[in-house]
Amino acid sequence: MTVVVDDLGTSMSVGSPATRVVSIVPSLTETLERSAPGLLVGVTDWCTQPPDLDVARIGGTKNPDVAAICELAPDLVLANDEENRAPDIAALRAAGVAVYVTDIRTVSGALDSLARLLQACGVDRPEWLDAAARAWDAVVPALTVTAVVPIWRRPWMAIGSDTFAGDVLARLGVANALADAPDRYPRIDLAMLPPHDLVVLPDEPYAFTAEDGPEAFPGKRCALVSGRHLTWYGPSLVQAPGLLSAQLAQLS
Repeated sequence: MTVVVDDLGTSMSVGSPATRVVSIVPSLTETLERSAPGLLVGVTDWCTQPPDLDVARIGGTKNPDVAAICELAPDLVLANDEENRAPDIAALRAAGVAVYVTDIRTVSGALDSLARLLQACGVDRPEWLDAAARAWDAVVPALTVTAVVPIWRRPWMAIGSDTFAGDVLARLGVANALADAPDRYPRIDLAMLPPHDLVVLPDEPYAFTAEDGPEAFPGKRCALVSGRHLTWYGPSLVQAPGLLSAQLAQLS
């Protein structure tokens, strides 16, 4: 056994190396399976990468089946402070399960956090992590604009302050018009938005499309982008700067 400390400062004892891991975060599922295939024994219904992953499904990110996770006897459960609910994490820990919680709010923070997480799982630093760092170090912003970034409608919600996606866009030259909002994901009134040049519409968590989203912002330029590359931290970070830059340039 070895003692590891997660992003929130919680210490836990983990088998070294870990041999059975459950992930309740899609980004972390992709991160671990890409870096050490075979360690995962359970993931959420929303874990879609890699698409051929064949392990037990244990519910959603907001409503994981705690009993089902315990039955899998994991050495470690991977969670995220933003994506998962504190009561579920507490229930797992009360059942004697070690839960490693990440807290990721910037690109550089993601790279550092993922390196620590993989080390906690007994996994050597993967090449893709260095490739992601190089890709983001090489970014030269092609835009200098201010944008609103909706993530949901009915009700309308958007990216606010202190978010990973906000940092991704800032590095690409897109300032968040709601960066000073008191909430990280505030509800918004489309008639009361601050000044902005652009509306960025990702295809997740809400699946905005050319027919569903731009019509709500008449007279505004809109960019449809990959939600996975905007909001996921993991191997997608390698392609994210190039792909998002290209999508942001294709304004409607």
